[in-house]
Amino acid sequence: MLLCRLCHYTRAVSAQAAKYPLPKVYPVAFLFAGSFFDCIFGRKETAAMKHVDLYTDGACSGNPGPGGWGAILRYKEQEKELSGGENPTTNNRMELSAVIEGLAVLKEPCEVTLYTDSQYVANGLSKGWAAGWKRNGWRKADKSPALNADLWERLLELTGYHKVTVVWVKGHAGHPENERCDRLAVAESSRF
Repeated sequence: MLLCRLCHYTRAVSAQAAKYPLPKVYPVAFLFAGSFFDCIFGRKETAAMKHVDLYTDGACSGNPGPGGWGAILRYKEQEKELSGGENPTTNNRMELSAVIEGLAVLKEPCEVTLYTDSQYVANGLSKGWAAGWKRNGWRKADKSPALNADLWERLLELTGYHKVTVVWVKGHAGHPENERCDRLAVAESSRF
């Protein structure tokens, strides 16, 4: 029996199996396999994953200053509101915190549509900016330090666990869930 070379399992190779070695190209899902079963079958297919809508917003009174974040999770007919805050903080940290906290409460890998009014979050994820900063030791293209590396690190970890699609929405333009998230975030920032 020939087991995957990427797994940390003992290999028993029969004469016949040695004639047919494993291919040299492996799907990315195999690189992080936790068990032999995962290595053979990979990550769950998206058809089997639950679809969750995540709406987020951050707010800051002064930048830096007291801030808050709000998130709404929607799965089918169920909704959950989350909110929190910090003082002192920045608006971008609150935008990132809203997304992180929303993804972190999901107990299994999900297909998530993230709605954010933050260009910083949307571009950081969908254009691969954050992944590039991480590859460069948390430095931007101009060699200056990338801000909020601690939050981006956590967010990249979570987006590796979930299948996330980012949708940018214009802030303060009447989007109902975005307006609700804004109210949650402002309420949290006013507590400080």
